[in-house]
Amino acid sequence: MRKTLLLLISLLFLTVSGKVYAQGWRDIKTVEDVCIAYPEEMKKMLGELNLNYPGMEQVKEAVASKNIPAACTLLLEYYQKSIHAQHLRKKMPTLSEKTEAEADSVLNNIFVIQNVRGVVPWGEDGHRDWHYKGPNNDREWAWLSNRHSQLNHVFDVYLETGNPKYAIYVDEFLRDFIIKSMPYPGVKGSDAVWRGLEVSFRSKVWSRIFYGLLHSEYLQPSTRLLMLSSIPDHAHYNRHFHGGNNWLTMEISALATVATNFPEYKDAAEWLNYSIDVMAESMKNQVYPDGVQTELASHYHNVSLSNFELFKEICDRAGKPLPLFFNRTIEAMYAYIAHAVRPDGNRILNNDGDLGSDRSLILKGAQTYNNPEWEYIVTNGISGIKPTDGPSYLFPWAGQLISRSGFDKDAHWSFFDIGPWGSGHQHKDKLHISVSAYGRDLLVDAGRFAYTGEVADKFTPYARGSQGHNVLLFDQKGQGAGPLLAEEPLSTEQWKITDSYDYAKGSFDTFPGLEGKLKHTRHLYYSRGDFWIVVDEIKTDRPRKIEALWHWHPTCKVAVNGNNVYTENDRGNLQIVPVGSQKWEINFIEGQEKPEIQGWYSKEYNKFEPNVASVYTTQIKSDSRLVWLLFPSEKVETGIRAEITSESPEGIKVSVTDQKGKKWNVIVPL
Repeated sequence: MRKTLLLLISLLFLTVSGKVYAQGWRDIKTVEDVCIAYPEEMKKMLGELNLNYPGMEQVKEAVASKNIPAACTLLLEYYQKSIHAQHLRKKMPTLSEKTEAEADSVLNNIFVIQNVRGVVPWGEDGHRDWHYKGPNNDREWAWLSNRHSQLNHVFDVYLETGNPKYAIYVDEFLRDFIIKSMPYPGVKGSDAVWRGLEVSFRSKVWSRIFYGLLHSEYLQPSTRLLMLSSIPDHAHYNRHFHGGNNWLTMEISALATVATNFPEYKDAAEWLNYSIDVMAESMKNQVYPDGVQTELASHYHNVSLSNFELFKEICDRAGKPLPLFFNRTIEAMYAYIAHAVRPDGNRILNNDGDLGSDRSLILKGAQTYNNPEWEYIVTNGISGIKPTDGPSYLFPWAGQLISRSGFDKDAHWSFFDIGPWGSGHQHKDKLHISVSAYGRDLLVDAGRFAYTGEVADKFTPYARGSQGHNVLLFDQKGQGAGPLLAEEPLSTEQWKITDSYDYAKGSFDTFPGLEGKLKHTRHLYYSRGDFWIVVDEIKTDRPRKIEALWHWHPTCKVAVNGNNVYTENDRGNLQIVPVGSQKWEINFIEGQEKPEIQGWYSKEYNKFEPNVASVYTTQIKSDSRLVWLLFPSEKVETGIRAEITSESPEGIKVSVTDQKGKKWNVIVPL
């Protein structure tokens, strides 16, 4: 009976294949439909398969007899019976009419990409415009919409609700996209559809959908076959045109995903072996011995970490061993984010990145690697075991000092950057300082704003330039590019962590457009539980105009009293006190657009708001030292006094007195 059915399928195909096929993509639903509409694609797909793979015997016979529709039908039957990708297979949900608002928006082609809402239009050819750049004409919007995260969400909602409209949308979306994206160009590019990152994300999403809807009546046979025809193209792209750094981790983990979920493809074994070799070598080159990813952007550190971890899971399922250092490096990457996390659970905001919470990720790492100390840090001591080290940590290859007063939720926290520029996503911000205390961010990095489109055109020079950071400008000139990578860790002469204080220093001397020679060395001294002292040493061959930039979080109410700038927040405050006899002009700049951008903050991509930049300006005639006291307090304090009591080449002694008369005498080593 089954052979008779396959014969009838073949005869039907032969009867109509010579005619013009006029159906639109919506009507291409059956095996016969797709074989008639795209016979060469189906032949190519079958040619990608290892027909000697166990279970593919009947498919091989049909291909040998050139019965393409029968071969395609048998191929789909093979996947129904196969045992691969068990972790992706889902039980079909109970039928219901339940809905979810976000998914319903997607069903109307309303996509929210990096906080920007846009409606993807239909083209005259009846397909969605997969190159649509969103309402801000941002090519990043087009790229990310082609990663199919929105489709992933609709798929999840179908599994949760059982409402058929969601599964039907998944089916039609995929058919529309794959048909419109043909033919596969087979070259490296930056097209909205065929670019490495988008290809890698789709490979992972499609794997979930293919196996997750394997027993669903709503994913049409034609759609399944179109997916099977396009997936090897995706693998080919990631195999031959992948990038480096965090791009590589995403693209190569996608290649391994396809190789292990679809081992029937001829090249699957080679894809997996290549993935292991390339990923292992990349990990060596991409992660410093202190566990920090070389781009030195906490946001992309997590991207690499998640893909390294995904790759390990893939290889574990496939029974493919990885080098011993692979797991140790993942653990070191977790250790970094656990030790660098802010008291409120948020990660560092530096270079190109967003201010997001790392709490759940750190808790996952703590469980995976049985490290209750990480749990203690990220829960502010509510659970876990108190670390035997810390509370401050220095990462000598990354050149980052994290200073803390403790692990409680009100703890002082600061980030001091004295490392290399980074291997990607860099900002010109060496010697930048961020500060938080009493549960509030106080001194902040400007953030990344956007990569392309109107927002990027306006803010990128500010976001990536020195003017968006807590550094010094010299004759209105900011920093240039620094060294991409660290060739060795920081010398022990550059830093010290003791029970009572932290100390670190870094230097920079590249300022494009600046006449003459200049070297800036910044020293940071943190008296644990008390305050920070910053010493800026300037070596110059001529007089200079100095602008010291201090950017405040948008929620801070900022005021000035003489030379002291301070906050008037209900809780969590900071006072900046210039120490010494230097004369300063102080200006508050907030939300400025002309003559240049200043006083803006971006917590997340495409989100931005004004914040206060307090700009201290002065003139120096020759080599100078500028000393600053950063004094945190729970309530508002304005009566802080500080003075330099002695100076020598070895150090500066500073006396600090708060408004209650408490006094400290500290020596900042030079």
